[in-house]
This record gives sequence, structure tokens and C-alpha cells, in this order.
Amino acid sequence: MSRIGKKPVTLVNGTSASVSGQTVEVKGPKGTRNFTASDDVTITVEGDMIKVTPRGLSKRARQQWGMTRSMVANLVTGVSEGFRQDMEIQGVGYRAAMAGNVLKLSLGYSHEVNFDVPKGVTITVPKQTEIIVEGIDQQQVGQVAANIREWRAPEPYKGKGIRYKGEFVFRKEGKKK
Repeated sequence: MSRIGKKPVTLVNGTSASVSGQTVEVKGPKGTRNFTASDDVTITVEGDMIKVTPRGLSKRARQQWGMTRSMVANLVTGVSEGFRQDMEIQGVGYRAAMAGNVLKLSLGYSHEVNFDVPKGVTITVPKQTEIIVEGIDQQQVGQVAANIREWRAPEPYKGKGIRYKGEFVFRKEGKKK
């Protein structure tokens, strides 16, 4: 039995769901998302609950059961609250700024890095050393944050770079004389 799969997903106020075949569509105040499940599970909407049940006892059906339930729960969370990734920049002269739909990063290179913000994601820069990535798709928000972090990941000697808020960077000791 899947501990995750057997829990029903509760629809929050202001959200509605519809199932057609294997596709679940969830509408909410932040937008609309859909997910197509595999044929190994059955998805039903009962009142303000979405239930996922396996169609058999095969290993694949049991694997898809919990995964599908998690994906549907993420759809509901995305259209009702949205997802957010906070990032911080550390380093002398390292800064970020928004210019229209482009994130401009000064990261110690000889040039400025321009990052085009993809559709479905909003990036805000409250301070020069803070970046906030928001959207309704958890995978897309995480991927955009990872792409930004990739430009200058935190290094272990001085800790300079772009990191997720609250991320621990293991520090190394430098050379000794």
C-alpha cells in the first residue's frame, strides 16, 4: 500500500478539478494546470476530493499510484498558492537587477550575464543580493532557479556565488604557510 497514494487530495477554496480520461485539469486563482496520468491508475473527483487508485497490483501500478497523487497535489498547490524559490547572492561586486523581462547579473565576469525570464515564471529582485523566482509549475520554478545558480555556484573557500536561501555551503580551509 502506498502511504502517499491512499491519501486523497483536497481541493482548496477557489479551485476546481475535472477529469477526462487520464487527464486531470485543475483551475484556480493563479491559473490552470493539467496532468496526464499513465493507464496504471484511475483518477476520480468526489466532491472536493481527488482520489487516485491503482488499476492492479503490479509493481508499475503501485509506483505510478504515489507519483500520480503527488503530481495532482502539486497541481492544486500551484494554482492556489504557487511555488517560490528564494535565492541570495554573496560576493563583493556581485549583484542582480531586472530590466524588463531580463535578469541582469554581475557575477565577477568580464561581462554582464543576461538571463531571459521564461514564460510562466516571474522573477523579482527586492534587493541587489536577493532573487525570488515564482510560478505555478514547481518543476519549472526549480529548473529556472537551478539555471540561475549555475552561472556562479557557491565556491567552498570564500562562499561567493548564488545560493538558495538557507543553503549550507561546506567551507574548506585555505593553504597554510
